[in-house]
Amino acid sequence: MAEAVVVVRGGTVLDATGERRADVVVEGQWIVAVEEGVPVPRGATVLDAGGCVVAPGLVDLHCHLRQPGAEGSETIESGARAAALGGYTAVVAMPNTDPPIDSASVVRDVRSLASGVPCHVAVAGAITVGRAGERLAPMAELAELGVRLFTDDGTGVQSASLMRRALLYAGGLGVTLAQHCEEASLAEGGVMHEGAVSSRLGLAGVPALAEELMVVRDLALVRETGARLHFLHLSTAAALDAVARAKGVGLPVTAEVAPHHFTLTDDALLGFDPVFKVSPPLRPEGDVAAVRAALADGTVDAIATDHAPHPPEAKDRPIDEAPPGMVGLETALALAMTELEVPLHRVLALLSWQPAAIAGLAPDHGGPIAPGAAANLCVIDPARPWVVDPAALASRSRNTPYAGRRLSAKVRHTVLAGEPVVVDGQAQR
Repeated sequence: MAEAVVVVRGGTVLDATGERRADVVVEGQWIVAVEEGVPVPRGATVLDAGGCVVAPGLVDLHCHLRQPGAEGSETIESGARAAALGGYTAVVAMPNTDPPIDSASVVRDVRSLASGVPCHVAVAGAITVGRAGERLAPMAELAELGVRLFTDDGTGVQSASLMRRALLYAGGLGVTLAQHCEEASLAEGGVMHEGAVSSRLGLAGVPALAEELMVVRDLALVRETGARLHFLHLSTAAALDAVARAKGVGLPVTAEVAPHHFTLTDDALLGFDPVFKVSPPLRPEGDVAAVRAALADGTVDAIATDHAPHPPEAKDRPIDEAPPGMVGLETALALAMTELEVPLHRVLALLSWQPAAIAGLAPDHGGPIAPGAAANLCVIDPARPWVVDPAALASRSRNTPYAGRRLSAKVRHTVLAGEPVVVDGQAQR
């Protein structure tokens, strides 16, 4: 039986190698031609890319899909559909599930649940058993299954001795650790950023120092061990400065930021709305400016959504009781293209090929668009305006802080392993 042919026609191809006008011809799961004006084979599916950018599929390093254990908030299927609509062809599912992803059996279960969904779901393993920060998880066993990223996200590894051993272990395995940087004794009880706004509202705060101290500690551990370390959702000027200095002397570290940390400030909490509660918390304007600068100058390697769905009954609690987190898979690209004053090539590097490399998913995801490459693509209409409507989101949860916000840029098509899973902005499965 002949393999299905898809032609992405009339767009501007933009990947790590540069920009050119070209049609992209896909046969089965592979790209077979990238050239302008190709004849359309009989029976081919044609995706109109006129006025659009054809890019490698986006890759999210940091996504909470909630399954197993909290399917009322999200399932792997619903999260994957939201990801595909946002232009993602791969996401990394965080291990703070119930049970946590700290064993081979849970890795296999999550992969089974991810079979057939419209986005590739890679699994991050926990650094410690139960994410309890007491003893190391069986990273070698999980690495044998192909797990490339390990994190206790939601909490940082508090013990310097344990983190040192984890880095040594990971270095020998050739995998990467990812750290949620928050010194727990400083952050305990905090609802938002500690500063002028928290004082005005009478809310307990999380000081910026809680993030900076763990970043500085872990940089010292990386310096000693030589192991790779990825910093999750950094949010403070001091932490980003420390990473920049570490990169300057050649330490093997990478860093991500989330869209809410370059688009929102702690002023958003003035109305006591828990939809704006997140961990790490929204910061003041000075930190937001530092995040934007770090995105522009290369200190930051990736934009990650930190997609954290919660049902309305959870977010409707008083702000000191509501869980932190925001959904973000369907808005991340548009926020970056609308809000950041950086070239589109840089935006796509932050959302596609650089996170793909960190996650160990390249070149199948984020790789150059060329004959012989895997056909994982997104087609972006950079001029299409739209307004964020929580009710229209594919996620099971609606806790977006951007309700009613007008954005530019929208995903028109997403192609996963040669199959159009989003066509004209509509999910196909």
